[in-house]
Amino acid sequence: MTEPTARRALRPPAGYRLAASVRALTFSPYDPCARIAGGALWWATRTPAGPATLALRPAAGELVAEGYGPGADWVVDRADAVAGLRDDLTGFATLAAAHPVVARLAAQHRGLRMPATGLVFPRLLRAVFEQKVTGKEAYRAYAATVRHFGEPAPGPLPLLLPPEPAAVAASPYWVFHPFGVEQRRAETLRRAAAAADRLQRCADAAEATRRLTAIAGIGPWTAAEVVRVAYGDPDAVSVGDYHIPNTVAWALAGEPRGDDARMLALLEPFRGHRGRVCLLLEAAGVQAPKFGPRAPIRSFARF
Repeated sequence: MTEPTARRALRPPAGYRLAASVRALTFSPYDPCARIAGGALWWATRTPAGPATLALRPAAGELVAEGYGPGADWVVDRADAVAGLRDDLTGFATLAAAHPVVARLAAQHRGLRMPATGLVFPRLLRAVFEQKVTGKEAYRAYAATVRHFGEPAPGPLPLLLPPEPAAVAASPYWVFHPFGVEQRRAETLRRAAAAADRLQRCADAAEATRRLTAIAGIGPWTAAEVVRVAYGDPDAVSVGDYHIPNTVAWALAGEPRGDDARMLALLEPFRGHRGRVCLLLEAAGVQAPKFGPRAPIRSFARF
């Protein structure tokens, strides 16, 4: 069994919930790059120091971080951020107290933290595939793309690394067609991959959002999905989402439907933590009443 080359013990706050906090780093239980197994997170990624796998596991009140591969030191040094332990909740308790639903959810999910990976392209890859399709379609495209490039990750688990941005940028759009990705998203992904180095150098979520939305095919929704995980931005709201405006309107105002403008108005009292409120609603399983038919699952590979 491969032994870790870097190790660190972290001390999470009382009530901390690892699986709930890092779930955003996995696309599904079958994500080829990350999984939660036996109460531990296994996360494979590319770092500025090289490929790495980070394992995070609770042990005797601590959180043990172990790194594998050339980038082991990098992921272990950043393990507290990946686990959400750098998440800054300053001021949120006061904001949450102003609304009974948010106050209740903040208390119920006080062990939930927001991770900050410090890596833009792996989350951007997934977010582009999630644009305007169902979750199943997005996952199929993401998993098929990762397996197509197929570089094994270091460590004892059979994980794969996210594809190298340069390899994605160099692939013609039709390479992604059999994975269920139409030309529009494929070209967006290729443009994003070509800009990956510049995106990675952004100082903060605001700069990353500006640079992301300057890329054709990337709007506020995609940018918010990226900076929420790459930077741990607690204020990132996914404007343009199919479900979230209805969820927010239902939870905060008892209205079964809402548009982006209504969602933002209801979230305004929580500015600075608007994305955190949305995360709490998701963690609690809050859903607006369903009236219409489900979106169909399509396969662009057959078109």
